[in-house]
Amino acid sequence: MSLSFIAAWLAVMFPLVFSPGPANVVFAASGAQLGVKRSLPLMAGIDLVFLLKSLLVGFGLGAVMQEYPQSYAILRTAGACYLFYLGYCFFRPALSGEPAAPKILGFKDGLIIQLLNAKGWVMVVLMFSLFGAQGEGATARALWLAAMLACLNICTHLAWIAAGAVLVKRLTGGLGQHVQAVLFGGGLIVVGVWLLLG
Repeated sequence: MSLSFIAAWLAVMFPLVFSPGPANVVFAASGAQLGVKRSLPLMAGIDLVFLLKSLLVGFGLGAVMQEYPQSYAILRTAGACYLFYLGYCFFRPALSGEPAAPKILGFKDGLIIQLLNAKGWVMVVLMFSLFGAQGEGATARALWLAAMLACLNICTHLAWIAAGAVLVKRLTGGLGQHVQAVLFGGGLIVVGVWLLLG
């Protein structure tokens, strides 16, 4: 792959991967509540599904999904409902006045979040429609694109987790915990609404 190809790929994919979406908001929330190390199982679940999505779409599922656009609507609705549930879990302590116990999101949550992440599916389909190859070399190109996206995801997701962990150092004490709960719970609910309206 040429340097110009990689530059064009990054110009398209970096903003898509780095922009706030279901996974990135959850990463920031997890980083804030659990820190970087304890957020790694969540990241492993999300990034494993992202890699599998890339391979599936790269080897033909993308064409099937484009043929049945209602599949995106189903994913969007299910994903939004799961985000509403997670948002409620973050909000609950702030609303009830209970001490804020962290909502621990793990590997299984990561699998569910990314499986139902319509933005992730659209992003992968877009990547292969713009940068995939047909005929000879298609298999190698699909594997390269999946590997490049996996590397970009890992770097970006670690940045979101670390940003959340830095934020928690600024917001300490009872009021800080309530601000975190409202900020991240509200963020998940806003992303859920955006998914439903998008």
